[in-house]
Formats: sequence, structure tokens, C-alpha cells
Amino acid sequence: MGERFAEEHYLRQGGRCLASNWRHGRDELDLVILEGSVLVFVEVKTRTAEVGGEGYWAVNRRKKRALRRAATGWLHQISGPCHTRFDVVEVLVCKKGTVRLLQHRGEVLFGRRRF
Repeated sequence: MGERFAEEHYLRQGGRCLASNWRHGRDELDLVILEGSVLVFVEVKTRTAEVGGEGYWAVNRRKKRALRRAATGWLHQISGPCHTRFDVVEVLVCKKGTVRLLQHRGEVLFGRRRF
């Protein structure tokens, strides 16, 4: 459910979804979005809460390593270098049934390495 809301968010902003739940070995990318010339790898965390933050902090060092492996797998299948970004999107399902979305853009995933 959360991934659908996150995908709709990127589509409303003019992005194009290239893949959802893409697997590379045991690792997975929730969404791969193309925003202009930027390839965005998106990790979606869905929580039942009124305030955000828990989903963001769930993307720890181990999870980032897994995301880096999956993103590297994706990048090896495309031709040529490209600009990349890693986002964490928290989808908050509130008590009243409303859904809030918090987008954390440009999180550090690759460090200084270039592809």
C-alpha cells in the first residue's frame, strides 16, 4: 500500500516509475523512478503513526548496504553513467484513516563513489 502512495507522489511530480519491487539476488529496490535525467532509488517505509521519523531511522547501515548492492545491480544493467539519488519515503497511515507522506530526498547511499 505504501509503495503505491509513494509511486503516485512521484508521478504527480512528473517522475516516471521504471520498476517497483525490483530484486537483485536477495536485495530489493522498492521503487526506481526517473525524474528528468536523475535516477532515483526509493526505499518506502509504511507506518501507522501521526508523526514521522521511525521509517527514516529504520534505514540503517545494514539496510543501506543492501540497497547499495541492489542499486549497483540496476546500474550494471543500464548503459552509460547517470546521475543518481536515494530517497526514503515514509508513508504514515494516521488513526483517522488519512495518509501522510514524508519524502527524505538525497540521502547518502553511495558516498563519493561515482557510477
